[in-house]
Amino acid sequence: MRLLASILIVLGIGFAGLFLWIITLFGKDQQFYGTYIPILSLGLIVIIILAIYDKWKKKAVKVVSISFLVVATVTVATYEGYQYYLKSLEIVSTQDVDLSEYQPFQKDTRAISLEEESTLQLTDDLPQLDGATALYPVYAGFAQAVYPEKTYNLDESEVISSQTSNAFKNVIHSDADIAFMAEPSEKQYEFADSLNVDIELTPIGKEAFVFFVNKNNPVESLTIEQIQAIYSGEVTNWQDVGGNNEEIRAFQRPEGSGSQSALIRFMDNRELMEPPADEIVSGMGGIIRETSNYQNHKNAIGFSFRFFSQEMVENGEIKHIAINGIEPTKENIQNEKYPVIAEFYAVTRSTTSENVEKLINWIQTKQGQEIVDRTGYVSFK
Repeated sequence: MRLLASILIVLGIGFAGLFLWIITLFGKDQQFYGTYIPILSLGLIVIIILAIYDKWKKKAVKVVSISFLVVATVTVATYEGYQYYLKSLEIVSTQDVDLSEYQPFQKDTRAISLEEESTLQLTDDLPQLDGATALYPVYAGFAQAVYPEKTYNLDESEVISSQTSNAFKNVIHSDADIAFMAEPSEKQYEFADSLNVDIELTPIGKEAFVFFVNKNNPVESLTIEQIQAIYSGEVTNWQDVGGNNEEIRAFQRPEGSGSQSALIRFMDNRELMEPPADEIVSGMGGIIRETSNYQNHKNAIGFSFRFFSQEMVENGEIKHIAINGIEPTKENIQNEKYPVIAEFYAVTRSTTSENVEKLINWIQTKQGQEIVDRTGYVSFK
């Protein structure tokens, strides 16, 4: 009877352990749990079998068994606590932005409303709008001024946000009429050329490309050359640029994102270092390196567009770094004193509908530029 019970225990725990182990292979915690689960399963099997054969009566066996269970519990609690801590530092990711707060025509929407009626009103054949996460508040304001009042779902409507890389592809494949984004990357231009698609970029506003650090970092300003040296891997310690004696953790953004494309242009042909990354297992069993979101360690540095990070600066989580001694204020962007200013665009195919042309022309008028300015970006006019 004991033998049968032992066999059933081995099969039961073994099957459960194998099932959980397979599940962990498809998550970011596979390195920890891929080792932890087999060890825990084996330990539980041994402890239960010892209990079946009355070995727990021996003090040494009982002490070892209880110690194993305590260590196993403390280990997983410590690991999960540390993961929670890392997640709490992850403050600059697209998941942190609740775009539903800016949906057009919704109650208490944060999208800008004009005080007077828009000079352009579209009622049918509405241009399909898409774009970067950080620019959704701008073009949601355009839609609220020009489009008919109704619900515009974030995923399926005439006004969506699928992020820069997908929005650009949607324009190329004619699934969107306008992508609001920073200048496309070299690879995105090549992608359009490979499909023989001509695109047009209409500048609709300006924004500062900013770098930020933990609020407790003593560094207040860096030169363009110093930042390029950091992101090329030539400078790896904050002490070399006037900070503490700590290794620099230079975070990047996923390839194809508007801010990563801006960083590549900022580097001026200098090769980027390998970014901090998470390793996850793909569905086919291979390892995929996924660029880590910015984590607000005391030795970290990250980048974004000013609007995207301004709220976190105001909340005291991070601080912007002055570049060449110039702060990335709205005034310094307007007068072009700040040295790293990026235009953002309405990207379209070269052949568009009449309503697309009307909307783009309206965006460049006083009313359209008012929405750009009041949203928090810098207008051209």
